[in-house]
Amino acid sequence: MMPDTAPNSWESRAEANSLYGFTDLPSVQSRGTVVLTHGEGPYVVDVHGRRYLDANSGLWNMVAGFDHPGLTAAAKAQYDRFPGYHAFFGRMSDQTVMLSEKLVEVSPFARGRVFYTNSGSEANDTMVKMLWFLHASEGKPERRKILTRWNAYHGVTAVSASMTGKPYNSVFGLPLPGFIHLTSPHYWREGREGESEAEFTRRLAQELEDRIIAEGPDTIAGFFAEPVMGAGGVIPPSEGYFQAVQPILKKYGIPLIADEVITGFGRTGNLWGSETYEFVPDAIISSKNITAGFFPMGAIILGPELSDRLQAAAEAIEEFPHGFTASGHPVGCAIALKAIDVVMNEGLLDNVRALTPRFEEGMRRLAENPNIGEWRGKGLMGALEAVKDKATKTPFDSSLSVSERVANTCTDLGLICRPLGQAIVLCPPFIITEAQMDEMFDKLEQALKKVFAEVA
Repeated sequence: MMPDTAPNSWESRAEANSLYGFTDLPSVQSRGTVVLTHGEGPYVVDVHGRRYLDANSGLWNMVAGFDHPGLTAAAKAQYDRFPGYHAFFGRMSDQTVMLSEKLVEVSPFARGRVFYTNSGSEANDTMVKMLWFLHASEGKPERRKILTRWNAYHGVTAVSASMTGKPYNSVFGLPLPGFIHLTSPHYWREGREGESEAEFTRRLAQELEDRIIAEGPDTIAGFFAEPVMGAGGVIPPSEGYFQAVQPILKKYGIPLIADEVITGFGRTGNLWGSETYEFVPDAIISSKNITAGFFPMGAIILGPELSDRLQAAAEAIEEFPHGFTASGHPVGCAIALKAIDVVMNEGLLDNVRALTPRFEEGMRRLAENPNIGEWRGKGLMGALEAVKDKATKTPFDSSLSVSERVANTCTDLGLICRPLGQAIVLCPPFIITEAQMDEMFDKLEQALKKVFAEVA
């Protein structure tokens, strides 16, 4: 696909005035920006009338598609009724109250409290401040270190980027001191020769305990983990991982925070990814699917113990000195209430469960390609790892930009998918049909064959 280089073209206007984030700039320079005008179900349409099946759900989040009438109606009704407010000074909208009730109700917690942000990055950042605040209030100000994993993704603010175990953050001089990254629970890539998956899990659990002891248990504020690593390339944990690490964390009084920005509200086939992997965290970070992408929102759902401890810390100084202008925005909360209802009661979660076997079969079929090292995933999120040599798991030379080439070829075919490292990631909307899923796999297969024929 060649860009329209006329000065007044959409592509040229985008290039002249936009600073791109997380974008392969050589692709933009050679192909131009895809400028979109609207969506129809799981499809998006560009300014030239080209239609694309968005197998990335926008950015994991447009799970009800791009034109769900109930969600737009909820937004319009709330804009007519009460278009904006904050949650400061003992005031908040009725929608905010109702959403907090609903989030605690559908959480794995018997009771809890909710705090709102505008994004998952801000929610993770806020959770770190909460931990620092409550530990200091309890006479343990040295409890500031944060444990995460390499290849994790927790956001882009200075603090959440410090938790994100990605090498690109080095260009910002991050991570900040005190952010500790442990081995990614990716058995296929990180397992040692001859090491079983159970042995790999035990090694990672031992690594965790050894690091806690080496750092000093009384210096650790919390452990953050995605149930399935999303932007790391859809990496499910090794078998028994959370059952192995949670007792160690409890032993040393370290809260386990589940970053469910991607996995929350149905992506893995259950309402929560922690439910899928059978563990109960101390708090949940939510965003993306909480509003089905129709409004920017993040939420921290605190379990009973952290709720009580944070409330005590706040009462001691008569406030929790933190918040955002749009925290608990009434329109966002109204949309979130509707989005949760749509996922739970309009068949979306049921559709994820029903189509997961078909999704897995399609992934298995594509993984038979000699240049796919593995397929991995859970529910309706999956990745295909490209390799130069399947037996040795040797990746392609990074200069070939294989995954970017596959994604660009898919775009030419009318399919949007995401390159992540050497992987191609699929996370289709929850409304996808069997026919649309077949279309997704057929187009991706064409792209894989074309690109591998060029580079292999």
